[in-house]
Amino acid sequence: MFNLETLVRPNIRSLKPYSSARDEFKGEANVFLDANENSLGSPLVKWYNRYPDPLQMNVKEKISFIKKIPVDQIFLGNGSDEAIDLLFRCFCEPGIDEVILFPPTYGMYEVSANINNIKLNKVPLTDTFQLDLEALEQAIKPNTKIIWICSPNNPTGNSIDREDIEMVLNNFDGLVVIDEAYINFSRQKSWLADLNDYPNLVVLQTLSKAWGLAGIRMGMAFASAAVVDYMNKVKPPYNLSQPVQELALKALDEIGQVNDMIVTLVNERQQMERLLSEMTEVEKVYPSDANFLLVKFKDATSLYAYLVAEGIVVRDRSNVEKCAGCLRITIGTPAENEKLIQAIINFNQA
Repeated sequence: MFNLETLVRPNIRSLKPYSSARDEFKGEANVFLDANENSLGSPLVKWYNRYPDPLQMNVKEKISFIKKIPVDQIFLGNGSDEAIDLLFRCFCEPGIDEVILFPPTYGMYEVSANINNIKLNKVPLTDTFQLDLEALEQAIKPNTKIIWICSPNNPTGNSIDREDIEMVLNNFDGLVVIDEAYINFSRQKSWLADLNDYPNLVVLQTLSKAWGLAGIRMGMAFASAAVVDYMNKVKPPYNLSQPVQELALKALDEIGQVNDMIVTLVNERQQMERLLSEMTEVEKVYPSDANFLLVKFKDATSLYAYLVAEGIVVRDRSNVEKCAGCLRITIGTPAENEKLIQAIINFNQA
């Protein structure tokens, strides 16, 4: 039986969070003399002399409207990486607790676990990049606190079978974190609609991919209000700057344009998949629900070096488990994609 209070670290449960001036004041005012700000403003931008909203309520309200998730179930962080780190810090006791991840997968789960001194149990994906449920069952220990699932997965691009994830959610008493950074490029259903059915579910999303805002670093975590409360308790008071919040608000008004970009990128992905599949240098193009393709080449190392010399940078994933000989190729603009395809053709002819 899932019980959040038995998962949270005792020191976090009893932690009295830092209370900023903006946390303590509620209401309307025209004179702010509470936060030791420079009342004269900056010589460059006068209106950035005030601290931002520590809980980003305007942004959360807009996200709540779009995602149909209550505001108190939304956490906003400095990229998804902040949410990942906070989940370790809130729910995993250093040197004692453990987590499970499924390589090959997003590397920050492992990095953040190591930073926080949390033991990792790795359960490799199957050869078709799906969960090995039997191996997972054997890997779960009494002090396993979090299972990390990336779907669509990075670097493989595929979505994890929904029935397998349901099996995990129904049978694991810790947190199950589903990272949906690439969900907008997939036909798979998001897990957001299932939050009320699974109190142990945390869903990560981002403005970096489909929204085209990697530079502002805004990640989103959706979970029960209790989980979000603990994350807000531990986060720095002003973790998202005022310019970031303003840019996010503007972007969230452009859903139509974002949907058009998604259609363009998915069409380009399908075109790229078709063209690559026809090349003799290519051994396999893996199915993708993301804005990239994982491609196995006969000589990935030489091709990677050739592309770099041509001014084209892709990601060499050859040293990643189960990805030998693979390059991960982000879907670019039509012109960039055409340049890449031509470069691979020239490499084959060289």
